[in-house]
Amino acid sequence: MTGNAPGVALAELAGLLADRTRATFCLALLDGRAWTAGELAAEAGVAASTASEHLDRLLAGGLLVQRRQGRHRYVQLAGPGVAELLEGLVAHAGPDPRPRGSLRAATASAALARARTCYDHLAGKLGVVLTDALVARGLLDGSAGFAFTEAGRQWLATLGPGAANHPPSTRRPLARACLDWTERRSHLAGAAGALLCAHFFDRGWVRRIGGGRAVRLTPAGEAALRDVFGVDPAAAGLR
Repeated sequence: MTGNAPGVALAELAGLLADRTRATFCLALLDGRAWTAGELAAEAGVAASTASEHLDRLLAGGLLVQRRQGRHRYVQLAGPGVAELLEGLVAHAGPDPRPRGSLRAATASAALARARTCYDHLAGKLGVVLTDALVARGLLDGSAGFAFTEAGRQWLATLGPGAANHPPSTRRPLARACLDWTERRSHLAGAAGALLCAHFFDRGWVRRIGGGRAVRLTPAGEAALRDVFGVDPAAAGLR
C-alpha cells in the first residue's frame, strides 16, 4: 500500500479538480484575494449550499484555506504552490484564448489575455513583456530558467517606498518561470514577481477591471512602462 500512496494522492487531487464548480472556484481565486462563499457561489452560478459543500472538499484537500470574520467565511488559495499548480494545469489543458460568444465575453477574454494577475504576480501579455524587458536590460538571466543578475538584485532594491512594504519571502525562490497559458511563454513569478506586481499596484500603474483577475495599465503605468522598462505600450499591444 505504501508504494501506491503517491498514486492515491494524485488521484484524490485530480478528483478535487474534476468538477466544473470546484475548478471555477479555484480559477477565480487565482486573483490572489480572499473571497466569501457567497461571492464564489455567484461566480459559479450555484446555490450557496452547493458552494459550501464544494468549498469543504477543497479545504479538506488542502487546496484552500479559510478564515472567519463575523458571519462570513473567507477562502483563498493555500499558497503560491497551489496557484502555480493551477496555472500549469490550465497551460497544459491548452484553452483557446480567442474570445468567443457575446461581445461582453469577448471583451473580458481579451482583457484577461492582455493583462491579469496570476495569484500574486503579473501575467498575460503584460507579464511576458515585463519579463522580456528585464532580460533585455540584463537584470534577469533567462538562459536556464530565471535568475536575477547582480545588477538585477540591485535594481530590485531600488523599486522605492511602495515596494519596500512587500519584501521578498525567504521561503520562496526569488525568480521562477511560470508558463503563461495565453502567451504560451514564461512570465516572472516567485518572490520578485510578487514584489513587482505589488509595486505596480502601489504606484497606481495598474488597476483591476471589474473586480476580477484582469487588470489594465493606467496612464501612469504606460509612462512607467516607457520610462522604467523601455517598452512602448502601443507597440507591445497593451492598449
